[in-house]
Amino acid sequence: MVQLYNLHPFGSQQVVPCKLEPERFCGGGRDALFVAAGCKVEAFAVTGQELCQPRCAFSTLGRVLCLAYSEAGDYLAAIEEKNKATFLRAYVNWRSKRTENCRVCIRMVGHNVEAPFSDTYKDQMSIIEIPLSEAPLCISCCPVKGDLLVGCTNKLVLFSLKYQIINEEFSMLDFERSLIIHIDNIIPVEISFCVGYVALMSDLEVLILKLESDPKNGESVNHQPHKTDNPMKQTEGVRHETLQLESDDFVICQKPMELLGEKSSQSGVSVTLESTGLADEKTKYYHVQHLLYKRFAPDISFCVFSDDVKLHSLQLLPIYQTGSLTSGRKKLSQEKELLSLFCFFSLPHVGYLYMVVKSVELMSVYQYPEKSQQAVLTPQFLHVIASNNLQCFTVRCSAAAAREEDPYVDTTLKACPPVSMDVCALRIQLFIGLKSICHFKNHLILLTKADPEAIPERRESPKRLLSRKGTSGKLKTPPVAEAGWNLYIVDTISPVQLYKEMVDYSNTYKTAKTQSCIHLLSEAHLLVRAALMDANQLEPGEKAELLEAFKESCGHLGDCYSRLDTQHSHLALPYYKMSGLSMAEVLTRADWVLEDGSQKYERGLIFYINHSLYENLDEELSEELAAKVVQMFHVAEPKQLPHILCSPSMKNINPLTAMSYLSKLDTSGFSSILVTLTKAAMALKMGDLDMHRNEMKSHPEMKLVCGFILEPRLLIQQRKGQIVPTELAAHLKDTQPGLLVASVLGLQKNNKIGIEEADSFFKVLCGKDEDIIPQLLVDLWEAQLVAGLPDVVLQELFFKLTSQYIWRLSKRQPPDTIPLRTSEDLINACSHYGLIYPWVNVLISSDSLADKSYTEDLSKLQSLICGPSFDIASIIPFLEPLLEDNIAGLSVHVLCQTRLKEYEQCIDTLLERCPEAIIPYANHELKEENRTLWWKKLLPELCHRIKCGGEKGQLYLSSLKETLSVVAVELELRDFLNVLPEDGTAAFFLPYLLYCSRKKSLT
Repeated sequence: MVQLYNLHPFGSQQVVPCKLEPERFCGGGRDALFVAAGCKVEAFAVTGQELCQPRCAFSTLGRVLCLAYSEAGDYLAAIEEKNKATFLRAYVNWRSKRTENCRVCIRMVGHNVEAPFSDTYKDQMSIIEIPLSEAPLCISCCPVKGDLLVGCTNKLVLFSLKYQIINEEFSMLDFERSLIIHIDNIIPVEISFCVGYVALMSDLEVLILKLESDPKNGESVNHQPHKTDNPMKQTEGVRHETLQLESDDFVICQKPMELLGEKSSQSGVSVTLESTGLADEKTKYYHVQHLLYKRFAPDISFCVFSDDVKLHSLQLLPIYQTGSLTSGRKKLSQEKELLSLFCFFSLPHVGYLYMVVKSVELMSVYQYPEKSQQAVLTPQFLHVIASNNLQCFTVRCSAAAAREEDPYVDTTLKACPPVSMDVCALRIQLFIGLKSICHFKNHLILLTKADPEAIPERRESPKRLLSRKGTSGKLKTPPVAEAGWNLYIVDTISPVQLYKEMVDYSNTYKTAKTQSCIHLLSEAHLLVRAALMDANQLEPGEKAELLEAFKESCGHLGDCYSRLDTQHSHLALPYYKMSGLSMAEVLTRADWVLEDGSQKYERGLIFYINHSLYENLDEELSEELAAKVVQMFHVAEPKQLPHILCSPSMKNINPLTAMSYLSKLDTSGFSSILVTLTKAAMALKMGDLDMHRNEMKSHPEMKLVCGFILEPRLLIQQRKGQIVPTELAAHLKDTQPGLLVASVLGLQKNNKIGIEEADSFFKVLCGKDEDIIPQLLVDLWEAQLVAGLPDVVLQELFFKLTSQYIWRLSKRQPPDTIPLRTSEDLINACSHYGLIYPWVNVLISSDSLADKSYTEDLSKLQSLICGPSFDIASIIPFLEPLLEDNIAGLSVHVLCQTRLKEYEQCIDTLLERCPEAIIPYANHELKEENRTLWWKKLLPELCHRIKCGGEKGQLYLSSLKETLSVVAVELELRDFLNVLPEDGTAAFFLPYLLYCSRKKSLT
């Protein structure tokens, strides 16, 4: 379906002052138009104030049958006919041809030029003769690399563009025949070539191939074309049969066929590569990938002659990555990176546009109101000529390319009109006797001939020339120039100007709420998109104007989707985002959404506001706009009201207004918890503490935690990238810290807040510096250990807790608030907190002057060290601030040394600092493989210290007795005697010797 609008894409037109009727013409890249008539080519300026002024002219070998210009290399290629023979020539450095009588250098392709002749070639036009073994039928230049592809009967020949370096100041353009593509059973009428992609067309067949430069599975190029079942004989048989049938007035109509991707290799068209280039060539093509084969069948029920139904206007259209172009002329083609590629071809009454890069897909079908003669495709439009009118259709190339370039298209961040959207005709402009068309930049070149009886001349296909009796090799001589022809340059208006006209036109559909408004605005949006993608066509300053139009078009589309209740109403969100409009601006524009009396708000606007308020935007709505938002959601989605009121953007809402709407909500079901918490927050904002307490008491604490999980912004908000605790969170810190910690832990369990965010939240909430850790945060860490959060790194959490415990113990800094859990609570609730060893309690109890304010931190640290999960080696470097001059520091150091199995050092330390703890320590630690330390380490040390005397002699003596009791049990009599000190008195050890002897007799 093609929609028709009456817009004005065509601007001014000027007549090109040709002396003879043009036979062929083509655009010359940036600034020239080439017109061929007879044996002469004229170049005209098409830019600036010199529009349509002659630039230069040069003679050709004969009548020009085909013209092609390449911006890469700035050369003109032509197929010329002389004496019934065809020749291929390339015209290089044509800009230096000031007058028609200037000298011209003619050289053969691949001819090496020596340095003495460089000045001659540098300052004058060169003609490169390109010989071929068969007559050339059609040509195409690669718009990126400038390579030249030539179509002949049953084969295509590729000439690579290269430069012969003469010296440091001068390099000469040349070609090298690098590849022959043998194609059986199809004779090309038109071809198109772009960065390895080849499209060729016969009267009713289209074939698209891709030349692959990377070898696969050891494939290599065949140096001789592959022969299968004598295809030439088959072709000759088909031709002979065709001649026989056609002579009897029969027409062969094959079935229509379309094969996509690799299936197109089953078309019966044989394709074989033959490499002819040098070994050191940069780009070598090793194999071919089939992309598309399409065959049409003429419908003779509508046409008197089947010859009228023929394909025309084959074209490959590349779209490049935006922003990848450099300013240099030579580097311009090298820096282009292909983003998308499109192929167009047309029958007289219908055109086809395919996307052919990552996958082959039919994008659009164009139905023409009249029989077409020729068409040209641009990134913005498709221009088609019939006998008496010029038609302008929209295309979807920019929509497809946008999806290739930007992965965020079709998300909540960005949007783009769909590729499948119906195409439309913007204008059908009347011209008399249209014959031919070409396009470049913002110019259309039209050839008209005002002869009402003239039949549009159709190029004879090579296949027809070969198969018709009596016409083989004969071409019609050009008619004598008549006065009724003209060659026009028609300027298309700027994209911004046409965009504005489209927007104005769309206003006629705005009040009717039809899809036509969205369709036309989408067309305007794609027009601007296409202009922005075609970066090399933009003038300085034009890009800023296009970007402004792009944002404006996004705003218009956002308005449409926000006021239309359609299945695509969610697109209001990404379009409004791309428009750069603030939420306040959108709400102001949306005044017309409210219907008189009914107060019905459409889904698109509600979806946009709801999503925007969830994103924690830094924008704060005014009290009036916030009240309007509350009213809208009360009407459209009342269940979302609590969530809406918790957004930072609704900070300025009047709490009385919010409470009035909240009181109207149905509080049955699970959502009642969220309504209760929102009311409690609003009551705090009003200063009504009694109402706040009543609301908080209406549900048990665990249900309140669930309410905070449903809406974390009741506690935590973000403004300008910073975490901001709410007024409710600050109140809970002072009144219900346990609920606050449990709620934040619940948010972490449900992935509503990250670990670092939670840490920052408590630091900001408690007003502490970055280096000072509030007790509430320590409570959260302890709760994380108890809860066993899966995303928490255990050793990292151990490090946080032990560092804080050690810092407080070393600074003798008590917690700023009462801890929520004691060490006993943690030991009972968490396996990571182990039972404190008995000897540690003896050690601690020996210090009667211990500060009770930090004993809980010491117990928790000792319990962690005694736990099974703690990595002791990781804490050793951080024990330095905790000195051993007090019992607290001593207990931690000895605990760590014990866990590291440094028992002998621990024994020395305890004997020196706290001998009363040595026997409990030995009973707990010196077991199994460490049992020998009783008599190898502890017994000699005690005997030595008793001998030295001192204040602790009695403690050492009692410890020695306990030690001897253990040693006497463990050792045999002889072994016991060996471990006794040599200078000891026998009377002291007699009871233990007697015990050993009795134990021996009993056994």
